[in-house]
Amino acid sequence: MTLSIWRFSHLAIAIIASLFLVIASATGVVLAYDAAQENIQPYKAENFQQLNLANSLPNIKKIYPEITEITIDDNGFVLLEGTDNDGNSVKGFIDPNNGKFLGKPIKKSNFIDWNTQLHRSLFLKETGRFVVGIVSILLALMAISGLILIIKRQQGIRHFLDKIKNDFTSQYLHVVFGRTLLIPILFTTLTATYLFLVRFEIIPKNKTEKIKTKVRNEEKIALAAFPIFKTTPLSEVRKIEFPFIEDDPDENFIIKLKDKTIAVSQINGEIVENQKLPTAEIYENMNLMLHTGRGNWLLATALGISSLGILAFIYTGFAITFRRTKNKIKNKFTSENSEIIILTGSENGSTMGFANHIHQQLLSLGKKSYIDQLNQFKTYPKAEQLLIMTSTYGLGDAPYNAEKFLQKLETTIQTQKLKVSIVGFGSRAYEDFCAFAEKIQNKIEEKKWAEIITPLYKVDDKSTHDFVEWAKAWSYQTMIPLATSPSLYQQKIPNLQDFQVIARTEIVEETTTFILTLKPKNKINFRSGDLLAIYPKNDHTERFYSIGKVDDNLQLLVKLHENGLGSGYLYQLKVGENIKARLMQNPDFHLPEKAKKVALIANGTGIAPFLGMIYENTSTEIQLYSGFRKNSELTQSYQKFAAIKINEGKLKAFHLAYSREENPQYVMELVKRDTRYFADLIQNQDYIMICGALKMQHDIEKILSDICKESNLDFEVYKKSGFLRTDCY
Repeated sequence: MTLSIWRFSHLAIAIIASLFLVIASATGVVLAYDAAQENIQPYKAENFQQLNLANSLPNIKKIYPEITEITIDDNGFVLLEGTDNDGNSVKGFIDPNNGKFLGKPIKKSNFIDWNTQLHRSLFLKETGRFVVGIVSILLALMAISGLILIIKRQQGIRHFLDKIKNDFTSQYLHVVFGRTLLIPILFTTLTATYLFLVRFEIIPKNKTEKIKTKVRNEEKIALAAFPIFKTTPLSEVRKIEFPFIEDDPDENFIIKLKDKTIAVSQINGEIVENQKLPTAEIYENMNLMLHTGRGNWLLATALGISSLGILAFIYTGFAITFRRTKNKIKNKFTSENSEIIILTGSENGSTMGFANHIHQQLLSLGKKSYIDQLNQFKTYPKAEQLLIMTSTYGLGDAPYNAEKFLQKLETTIQTQKLKVSIVGFGSRAYEDFCAFAEKIQNKIEEKKWAEIITPLYKVDDKSTHDFVEWAKAWSYQTMIPLATSPSLYQQKIPNLQDFQVIARTEIVEETTTFILTLKPKNKINFRSGDLLAIYPKNDHTERFYSIGKVDDNLQLLVKLHENGLGSGYLYQLKVGENIKARLMQNPDFHLPEKAKKVALIANGTGIAPFLGMIYENTSTEIQLYSGFRKNSELTQSYQKFAAIKINEGKLKAFHLAYSREENPQYVMELVKRDTRYFADLIQNQDYIMICGALKMQHDIEKILSDICKESNLDFEVYKKSGFLRTDCY
């Protein structure tokens, strides 16, 4: 049976039975509390388990000469109905050692009676009892299907008790409750199911035969000498009906025990009649005690907790379902006219969350992006890129919305080449880490229409750092810039912060770049190289800007684009205005602490974080390489800034290249010119940081790779070791 059937069954049962389960569980909590507090009332003798009828009844008879009946409840409380020596009628709890009166039974409150009726029958009498019984069966089935899902999620029964992966709070609690409360919940539901089956005679109570015995000896003996009274513990007795007329040989004690009913001669204590209870009735009584917790406050407490657990199940279960529903994406473009297709396999929505971040970025870049589930895979006539992001469920299985993908992959042929990149999500704690993503990678490599442009990237435990590594690689291959700050991809987005515009330069002549300075309204910890997300449309549309930190303020360099959403919004801001934005830490692009030497390479607005880093620098030897189109008032301000910082010892050298002046030059040529300097940086494992256009990054990395070949160095090892840091767009 496939995983989806178990999941569908689990959800379908929960939906059908949810209302009744809420009622049964909520009232179950109340009744469990009532049973627990009743059990701790001071009406039970300390030596109750050691008492028998022979050493108890004679002492009771001394105080109460006329007794109608004695009832012993599940708590071990002895309830007597009769008359005392003064002729007063008595109905109350007594000490079975000496007949001492302990108290009158307390009538159940209307609230408890109301909960009892609601719990048993929904105020619908027999019809309600039948409905409650069916719901009990459904809950048992739901617990079993939930157990199977947990085993699948934990990748086998041997991992059942392993640490639970915290994907998100509701699912984590759902699994925790499922694992810790599974036995109490099965216990509750199975006992309720048995009571239902017996009550409606689905399990029949076969009548048992009464066995009568003729009295052999009619000589009267004392109660304490009755053999049956000596061997019958008080704890085994449910009820004693006393003879109506004393010394009448036709009147007997009727004693109802847990497993039989006997008639005992009041003359000589011989058993004159014996009738065993039907097995079904014995089990019914046992299940009733176990289901209600009567007589054991620990059991009652456990039942109350399991009832609370069922309520928590319902809440967390529907929260999981709502999360999956909420993560369904509304596409701006159709699959037929989109150039980038993103397909996801997501068990709980977190993978879909990562994919949606990419989807929204692509849309903001003006790309026709389409996102869907892997199960919906089909032909995409205008697609150029295919991104697949999937988790793995169970023992290398597909998540619920990707179970049909591999089958469809074999029968669906794309009409043109697609550049494919695959990202797997999972946890290294499991042996089958990203196994389903590996299956997809292997199958797609066989397809003639597929060109794999990146290796399979694996994201461990929703690591945003792992995911960013894929984003960098994909951007590098496609020249489509994705944000590379790990904080951007966090599942929980923090609240926006308030900033005030304290300065903004004007655009002069052909210069289309301006400087915007923002002051945080509240104290915020940030560093140069972090990112600022703004929301020009006051919705979820984000624009990102790398920032420099100057005098505890944020400094942005922004190129004003014609009809540019973000740049246009920022340029129209006036000094004194306030904006709301999200500051995101980008620790992978901070000035490395304790670095001896760092080369900073930028073009255009990519210089912004580097200016802040130079401003903050205390001990690192920094050389700044920058490329611009023309020498302008803005670049001259950079030169003045550099001169001051060189004088202060914060900057060693500033190298400028202009691509549209007389003797045009690009920043890449400056790097090539200083081959020996960069070879030494790489050999000594000093840092190189690049910020600006993706194309510039490509060109710089090619030059650095050539420098390494000439110097017999390994550029890929240098990159993977984290000494090359980039933030390009």
